[in-house]
Amino acid sequence: MRALKPMAAPAAEPVRVKAVDSLCPYCGVGCAVTYLVDEARNRIVAVEGRDGVANEGRLCVKGRYGFDYATHPQRLTRPLIRKAGAYPKGPLSRETHEGRSGPRRPGGLVDYAEVLPHFLEAGWDEALDLVAARLKALRDAHGGDALAGFGSAKGSNEEAYLFQKLIRAGFGTNNVDHCTRLCHASSVAALMECIGSGAVTNVVRDVERAEVALVAGSNTTENHPVAATFIKDAAHNGTQLIYINPRRTALADHAQVYLQNTPGSDVPLLNAIMHVIIAENLHDKDFIERRTEGFAQLQEVVSHYPPEAAAGLCGIPAERIREVARLIGRARSAMIFWGMGISQHTFGTDNSRCLISLALLTGNVGRPGTGLHPLRGQNNVQGASDAGLIPMFYPDYQSVADPKVRARFEQLWGRPLSPKPGLTVTEIMEGAREGHIKGMYIMGENPFISDPDSNNVRKGLAALDFLAVQDIFLTETAEFADVILPASSFMEKRGTFTNTDRRVQLSQPALRLPGEARQDWELICEIAGRMGYPMRYTGPDAIFLEMAACTKSYATLRYEHLGTRGKWYPCPDPEHSEGERIVFGQTFPRGKGKFSPAHNKDAAELPDAEYPLVLNTGRLLEHWHTGVMTRRSAALDALEPEAWIEVNPADAARAKIAEGEWLRVASRRGQIVLKARVLDRTPPGSVFIPMHFREAAANVLTNPALDPFGKIPEFKYCAVKLTPLGMTPPKPA
Repeated sequence: MRALKPMAAPAAEPVRVKAVDSLCPYCGVGCAVTYLVDEARNRIVAVEGRDGVANEGRLCVKGRYGFDYATHPQRLTRPLIRKAGAYPKGPLSRETHEGRSGPRRPGGLVDYAEVLPHFLEAGWDEALDLVAARLKALRDAHGGDALAGFGSAKGSNEEAYLFQKLIRAGFGTNNVDHCTRLCHASSVAALMECIGSGAVTNVVRDVERAEVALVAGSNTTENHPVAATFIKDAAHNGTQLIYINPRRTALADHAQVYLQNTPGSDVPLLNAIMHVIIAENLHDKDFIERRTEGFAQLQEVVSHYPPEAAAGLCGIPAERIREVARLIGRARSAMIFWGMGISQHTFGTDNSRCLISLALLTGNVGRPGTGLHPLRGQNNVQGASDAGLIPMFYPDYQSVADPKVRARFEQLWGRPLSPKPGLTVTEIMEGAREGHIKGMYIMGENPFISDPDSNNVRKGLAALDFLAVQDIFLTETAEFADVILPASSFMEKRGTFTNTDRRVQLSQPALRLPGEARQDWELICEIAGRMGYPMRYTGPDAIFLEMAACTKSYATLRYEHLGTRGKWYPCPDPEHSEGERIVFGQTFPRGKGKFSPAHNKDAAELPDAEYPLVLNTGRLLEHWHTGVMTRRSAALDALEPEAWIEVNPADAARAKIAEGEWLRVASRRGQIVLKARVLDRTPPGSVFIPMHFREAAANVLTNPALDPFGKIPEFKYCAVKLTPLGMTPPKPA
C-alpha cells in the first residue's frame, strides 16, 4: 500500500508591489527614492535609491530603512479634544507632566494609554469649528499679535506657504516661525546681509571640482550622510579637505587637515586665517576691487588676530593656522560648507560672517568648485524659508516692514497686513509664559523637545489659553493641546520640497491616509475658512502657482516642469534646462558683496567651579530631530535605542566614571539621567549629548540665550556638571 503524501498548502497570494518615485523625508540633501508599496496592505515594503541629481542612487540608513514610521500603530487617525478638567494647563503623561528624566520603557515614546483617556474623539466639523472659534475669539479680544503659529520644515512648500498666509492674513500677525530658527537662522541673517540671498551659491556635488573644500562645524557623515559621500569621494580624488570641528567625527578621517578647535572659538580661528591670507598677499585683489565693499574694515579687524594671538583662543598652533591659510589662499577654487556647529551659537551670525568674508577675500564665489553652502538640516528647511515661514519676511525674503512689498501682498491676499515683524520661536514661547501670546496653532513641530530650556517651554505651553496641534503622532507638545488634528505623513503627500542645493523636487504619495487623517494643506484651508478668511484651492499645484507668482526665485517653475528630477532655482528656461547650478557669477543680489568683520566674543554661559564642563548637542546617523519619526522605525530604533552622553577619557578618569555607567547631568536649568560612553572624539572639558531622546532630553539643559541677529538659541555651548550614579539603572524620580 502506497503511503499518502501530505496535502500541499495552498500557494500564498503573491504580493502586488507598486513602484512610486518620490523623495526621502529626512535631511536637506533631498535624495530621490523609489518606494515599493504593497497596495493591498497599504505598506511600504522596501526603498530603493533613485538616480537623483542630489544622490545618484545613494541612500543612508534613514532613507533606506526609516520608512515604517508612517504605518506605526500610534498614528493619529481621528481628531481629539481635551476633556474638561484634564490637566487644562499642562501635559498629561506623568513623565512629561512631572518633568522626570532617566531610563524609560523601550522606545521612549509617549504612553498613549496614559494620555488618551484625557481626550475625546471628535468629528472633523466639531474639532475644526472649535479650533477656529477659540483662535478667532482670542484674536478679536486681544488682537492678532496675541496669536502665533509654528509651521514645519518637514512639510511641503505649499503647506508652508498656506500656513504663513493664514497666520498673516487670517490671524493678523507676523508671529510665525519654524525650525530654521533652531538651525540656520544666523546663517541666513549673515548671507542676507553680506550677499543679499539666504540660499546656497553652489550645489554639494560641485565639491568634485574644488581644489580645496573647507567643512566647518558640521558632522556631515551623520547629519547629511549622502552629501558626505561626495565630499569624501572628492577628498580621495585630490580635493584638499580641511575639517574644523571641536568634536572629532568620521569626516576628520578623510581630511588632509583636521583642526580640533576649542568650542566656541571659530571667530578668532577664521580671523587668524584671513590675517595670514592678507599678510602673505594671497587675497584676490581683483575680485575684492570689482565685487566687494568694506575690505578696509575687515583688514583692520583681522589685524588683531595674528596666528600667535589666536592660538591661545582656539587651541590651534600658529603654524597649523598658517598652513590652512596658505592652502585656501593659494587654491584656484575653494568651496565652504558649514553646519549647526557654526550657526547654533549666540555669535552664530558672526561665525557665518567670517566664513562669507573668507570666500569674498579669496574670490571663491560664482565659479565651478567654489561657493558658500550652509548644509540644511531638515528636508524642507530651505523651501519653508523661501515660502515665508519666518517672522520678518514674506515669501522669497521680502521684508514685512517694506510698505511697497506689504502693499503687493495685501492686494494678493485681500487683507490688511501687519507692518510689525513677528516674534521668533523662542520669543513666542517667552510671550506665552508672560501672557502676551494666548493662542497657538502648531503644525508638525515639537518644541517641547526641540527648543532650548525645556522647563521654560513647558511653562509657556501650559500658560496658553488655547493650543491646537496638527501632527501625525501624539507628540510631547501635543500633550499640551486642547485640540489635536490628525495629519498626513510625508509618504501620503503630493507637493514640492526644496533641498539644500536650491533644487525644487516633486514628491508623490505612496500610501493612503490612515483612518480619518487629512492632508495638512486641506486642514489649513478649513481653519482659515471657519475664521472668516476663505482659502480655496483645487490642489497643491494651484497653491504652488500662487506661491511662485509672488516670488522671483520660483516664478518660472510649474509642476509640469519638474518631472521626476526637479529643477534648481533660479531657472530662466524651465522647459529646456535644469536651472542654475552656480549663482552670482557676475554680481550679488545686493550688488557688491559686503565684508562684515567680527570680533571674538565669549559664550553666554561659561564653565566654572560648579559647572566645569561644556555641553555640545547634536544628531546621530540613525535618528532625526526629536525622534518622532525615527524612534517609531523598527530598524533605526534597534540600532540606537537609548540616550547616552559622550565623555572624554581624561574627564571620565578624573570623575571616576566608567563606560556604561549612569550619570546625572545638570545645568543651571535642569537635569537628566543617561548612560556614559567614554570616547576621545569629544575634547577634554566637553561632553556631547544627542538631542533625539525624550527620556533624557538634551534641551532640558541647554541655554535659551539668543544670537542678537539671527535670533537663534545657544545649543552648542552651556555649562554642565556630572554626577556618577553607578551601573544599576536608577529609579525614576
